[in-house]
Amino acid sequence: MNKDIAKGKWNQLSGSIQEKWGELTNDEITEMDGKFDKFYGKMQERYGMSKEEAQKAFYGLSQPLR
Repeated sequence: MNKDIAKGKWNQLSGSIQEKWGELTNDEITEMDGKFDKFYGKMQERYGMSKEEAQKAFYGLSQPLR
């Protein structure tokens, strides 16, 4: 996948993240910049999820973009 396509998918996904997990700020989502570990860390910090729970949540949200 080229960088432009990946960036476009991240932009779509970041909107969905903000919609579903409103406690995450736009700045935090921008800081993640498509890096899954940062997403998992924020989900653990804000919502008390385990890494596995955060991975499942992300997978469920990103599934329609595949």
